Amino acid sequence: MLVKTFCAAVNGLEVTTITIEVSLNRGVMYHLTGLGDEAVKESKDRIAAAMQYSGYRFPVADITVNMAPADLRKEGSSFDLPLAIGILAANGSFESDCLSQYMMVGELSLDGRLQPVKGALPIAIRARAEHFKGLIVPRQNVREAAVVNNLEVYGMETMTDVIRFLTRQQAYEPTVVDTRKEFYEHQYNFDLDFADVRGQENVKRALEVAAAGGHNLIMIGPPGSGKSMMAKRLPSILPPLSLAESLETTQIHSVAGKLGKGSSLISQRPFRSPHHTISEVALVGGGSNPMPGEISLAHNGVLFCDELPEFNKHTLEVLRQPLEDRIITISRAKYTIEYPCSFMFVASMNPCPCGYYGDPTHHCVCSPGQIERYLSKISGPLLDRIDLQVEITPVPFRDISKAAPGERSERIRERVIAARERQTERFKSHRTVHCNAQMSERMIHQYAEPDDEGTSLLRTAMEKLSLSARAYTRILKVARTIADLAGSINVKPEHLAEAIGYRSLDRGDWAERGH
Repeated sequence: MLVKTFCAAVNGLEVTTITIEVSLNRGVMYHLTGLGDEAVKESKDRIAAAMQYSGYRFPVADITVNMAPADLRKEGSSFDLPLAIGILAANGSFESDCLSQYMMVGELSLDGRLQPVKGALPIAIRARAEHFKGLIVPRQNVREAAVVNNLEVYGMETMTDVIRFLTRQQAYEPTVVDTRKEFYEHQYNFDLDFADVRGQENVKRALEVAAAGGHNLIMIGPPGSGKSMMAKRLPSILPPLSLAESLETTQIHSVAGKLGKGSSLISQRPFRSPHHTISEVALVGGGSNPMPGEISLAHNGVLFCDELPEFNKHTLEVLRQPLEDRIITISRAKYTIEYPCSFMFVASMNPCPCGYYGDPTHHCVCSPGQIERYLSKISGPLLDRIDLQVEITPVPFRDISKAAPGERSERIRERVIAARERQTERFKSHRTVHCNAQMSERMIHQYAEPDDEGTSLLRTAMEKLSLSARAYTRILKVARTIADLAGSINVKPEHLAEAIGYRSLDRGDWAERGH
């Protein structure tokens, strides 16, 4: 007897419908075809134990299983459930006339329980696109998959529950998630707030400018000056995710298996903070079983690299292309995968090896040469992609104790959203540009060209501060954002003056100052 069941294989963010064909004849052999990996081949043992525990017997027959398309590699344990259902149906252990109406995924425990799988959300999107009536998933994945409307999603505890559902022995209700209600309810619930930060008004202003224009930013300051503290609060002032952005971000986290149990849509912008020992593969993605890296998990959010010079230099260099293209293509001998990676890059670093250069309360013991070598760990091309460079000095205790609580993130966020709305209106004819940080050279001349007074100021600053040529366009982009925050149509000299102040590392005398 020949039976077909349906499931899906996830390759990057692309999902392919897999047809599992099971044929039983006289004999005792088990043949599995269709390029399954080791986890798929091991499924026979899990299925046999789950069947026995659930009151069924693994058929004594010549079983041939084909996973079509046969030339596409299948990886993981999510095929256990459709394989088991197909084998039992082909053996006549139960009869069902609706196998072709449902896609199903799930890993089987030895006692027949269903374990969660990766990629339930993109699989649900594929099931709807293929016009399946419904999708059967483990209960832990049901809310994640039920985000997709116009598709019946059933969360099951055991293989027996699935059989009862398919044979209509027991009625089960599909899970319904009010996507919009849940999404908007959790958008503004932040644990961290800028009101907790006392002092450091210039740095908070720089973070506001970065958030308003989508600019990359680096903070330079001694230990304990508040770099990490402020970076962690950046998501609280970023514009809220749109529903489309949330769906795209949730898919990436679903494929990576990073969604918590019972979670549905990601409603807040991601904040990823990898340790400096991270490998290239973990940062950009890939591996023997390809998975999204940290830059893709930070998509539509923030990637924060603390102690930037401590990262491996080769690891940092792989960021150059994703920062520019906002997409990462991973090509290996057996596969080619694309992941989106449009993120804000935020970094922090000490100003020198000892950490205390420029700190008024500690004496720096580093020579200018040591400082220069330390800074050279960050290459020019990478630094070229960072728009704002901000120096931080620690806030003295007497100022911390006297300072009033800082401005709440909610107030800062209102100004950021207003600035982003001006940019959305400005770039509505440019489909791939959404904020000032993404402007091309031509667009900079069109939207951020200073007047004669501003041009004169910029020329003087570049000559006196020994600013590099690469600083020119960065200053104009940032000045355009500052003008948007001020509600100004044109870029004025005061906007340029503030933007020039955010180019600390470009100054030719930076390593010599104070020595």
